[in-house]
Amino acid sequence: MGMSAEDERAASPRDEEWPEAEKAEKLARGAALKWASGVFYCPEKLEGLGHYRSRETQRNSSIQSRLKSTVQSYLEGVSAGLEQLRSAAQEVQSVCQDLGAARWALLDSADHFQGLQQMRTLVEEHVQLASVVQVLPQIFSVHEAFSHTLQLLRGQRLLEAHAELMMVEHLRDDILSQLHLRGLSRAQTTVLSYFSGLQQLNETLAKQLWDIVGSSLRLVREDPVLFVTAVRIIEREEKIDDTLLLEATFLPPGRPKGWRQKFYHVLQETIRGAHFHAAHVDAEGPGLARHLAALQKDIVSELLVVKDLMVQCVPAHYNILSVCTTTYHQALTSHLQEILREDLDKQGLFLLLEWALRVYHSPEMMGHPDLLPEVDVSALGPLMSPDLVDQTERRYVVKVKASVVEWMQRTLEVEFKEWFREEEPETDHQGFFQSALPIIVMQMLNENIQVASLITDSLQQKVYNMALEELEAFLGRLREALVQCGKEHQQDRTVPKYYVSYLLAMLNNNLALSNSVSSLHPNAAHTEVPASLQAALDRMQKKACQLLLEELLLDLQPLCLQLPSHKWLSGCQLVSSMCEVIDKYAKDFSHVRKPVYTVLVMESELLVVSQYLRALMQKKMVCKSEEERGQLCHRLLQDATQLQELFCGLDLDRSQQSLKAIFALRELLYLKDPALLSLEVLSFITKYPDASDEHISTLLDLRGDVSKEVRHMVLEMMAQHPQVLPEGYRPIFSTILIPVPELPFCLRKGKCA
Repeated sequence: MGMSAEDERAASPRDEEWPEAEKAEKLARGAALKWASGVFYCPEKLEGLGHYRSRETQRNSSIQSRLKSTVQSYLEGVSAGLEQLRSAAQEVQSVCQDLGAARWALLDSADHFQGLQQMRTLVEEHVQLASVVQVLPQIFSVHEAFSHTLQLLRGQRLLEAHAELMMVEHLRDDILSQLHLRGLSRAQTTVLSYFSGLQQLNETLAKQLWDIVGSSLRLVREDPVLFVTAVRIIEREEKIDDTLLLEATFLPPGRPKGWRQKFYHVLQETIRGAHFHAAHVDAEGPGLARHLAALQKDIVSELLVVKDLMVQCVPAHYNILSVCTTTYHQALTSHLQEILREDLDKQGLFLLLEWALRVYHSPEMMGHPDLLPEVDVSALGPLMSPDLVDQTERRYVVKVKASVVEWMQRTLEVEFKEWFREEEPETDHQGFFQSALPIIVMQMLNENIQVASLITDSLQQKVYNMALEELEAFLGRLREALVQCGKEHQQDRTVPKYYVSYLLAMLNNNLALSNSVSSLHPNAAHTEVPASLQAALDRMQKKACQLLLEELLLDLQPLCLQLPSHKWLSGCQLVSSMCEVIDKYAKDFSHVRKPVYTVLVMESELLVVSQYLRALMQKKMVCKSEEERGQLCHRLLQDATQLQELFCGLDLDRSQQSLKAIFALRELLYLKDPALLSLEVLSFITKYPDASDEHISTLLDLRGDVSKEVRHMVLEMMAQHPQVLPEGYRPIFSTILIPVPELPFCLRKGKCA
């Protein structure tokens, strides 16, 4: 079916106005066509065409009637709404007219409103006066309450006094709060002036409370009621403070009072003032010991009072035992630091270290069985910090060192004073010379080390190190004193009378010190002697041995001066005299212990050999014939054999003797064919590599039969075979100086050729 042009023009405005209707119509037409094509597709269904038409006609009639009913209802609603809008517009217009009239009426009455402001002020004043009238009886009784409260305070009826005081404070604070809300600051000043007596009462009450708290340790034992009363008042005030701080609208003057914190402060200051605010503490050992003992006793007894009595008098949240323990601990820490600022002696420093590191934590003090487990200071840290402990230990070591030095010096003076006695030094049960010096020195050092071990291992180690240093220094001073004594003895060999005996005693003392050094070490298994100290001991032994050998040398020199000589060659008892001197000294040496005795005998033997060889090389004698050379060799053999037997009798093995050099020298002189001297000299210098050209040349001179050619050949051979000293070789010839030949005297008559 097509649409005419007029229908399209008529539909066009509607379609433009209702695009959804056009869309719905198209959908409906499409659905109808689809349904119709489905129904009439089969020929057999055309028979029901009339039935379908009547049914659709009825459906359309029903739909049209519903649409008409809906449209009618909609039109009626629109009509009622329009009517209501017309009525509302009329009412709004009427209200606008009424408001305009009211505005003009208000403008006409503006002058009358100023009178209403004055009325408002009068009403506020009336309300205030009404409030004041209600509290006038209480206000008039304020000063009477002040007097009554003061009497109660003087009678120590603290709870009643505090109740009166709280009532008056509440009255004042209520009035001030009302004035604050109304912004009447001037009136607040007047109220504060009227209630000014409150401050004095508060101060009086507070003073009594703090006096009670200051005496709390005594009161809980004698009259705990008074202390409990004070605590109850403090808790009341604390609750008032908390309430006012929570409201946070108005805070009265003097609030918050903070009396609980003040309670802690007063209690702590009382503890500090009672024990730790002394103007001066005796820095000497006995006075400081009494002071520390008193602190120990008082702190333990007072903590027991707090634990057993005071804890029951205060609320649990006070943690009063913990507070008191911390106060004592912190006060002690500061107090010990103050004491350490004093110039304490070694006893005072030791007492402080022992008290802080040992006594404080012991069962006699903070570890007391009656205080545990409630009192635990382990979490409070040490009384003395590690740095302070180390500093104090060093100060203690310095003091001990000064004492040790002084004592050692006194011991040294006493030791050398005994040297000048008219009797030999004392001997032990084995007959060895000795003195009390090593016992005194080692006992003094060992006692100081043992005392230090009572404190800490670090202090013991510091004192041990100091002891070794001072022992080393003491050995140095002892050596210097020996040198000085030796010089004085050289000037007068009769003083001291028993010089050799005391030198031997000193060697035994040195050996005793060396054997005792290991006993000083904190570790008993430690036996090693520090290198520097061992060197000092060795220097000391070497110096004493040197002084003894100098004594031996002084007695041997007159005999050695007679060597060599024709009298000696002829068979005098010169070496026998030397043996007597040596034997005399050997008997003295028997008073020294074995290791040193062996050293002395070996050094004496070396001294005798070097002096014997030195005497031969002084160019006093030259063999003039083979017979005289044979006589010289025979004498050398006899002397060397006699000396060898002597030293073998002194327990010096032949392998350790230097007399072999005299036998070798004798072989060099005994050689009959000078042409073989080169080989003999080579063998000699191989055994004794410290023999120089001058030594060999002097020995060749002693033979008396060596030509210049042979001498040149021998010296050239020595130049071709330079010798190196083997390790452990004991020098013999290097200590022997060859005299410089004298120049011939020349007359000044002409030029010297």
